[in-house]
Amino acid sequence: MKTTITKLLSMVLIMASLSSCATIFGGPVTEYQRTKPGPGEPQRQVRVGALVANILLFMPGLIVDFATGAIYKPEGK
Repeated sequence: MKTTITKLLSMVLIMASLSSCATIFGGPVTEYQRTKPGPGEPQRQVRVGALVANILLFMPGLIVDFATGAIYKPEGK
């Protein structure tokens, strides 16, 4: 019984960590995406496609994407 619960919990955690669309398809996360803008600095733009995909497919993926910064667009040139 205890091993079944442990396996189920492990599966859920792995699925949650791998199901965030921006983390998987967004490419490497830059320092610009990781750091929070200071006062007076422009806000970071969110990748709308990844946001919609996370909402439709698996809502906890939003938490992973926002925590890693992958949901934000890379810095413009």
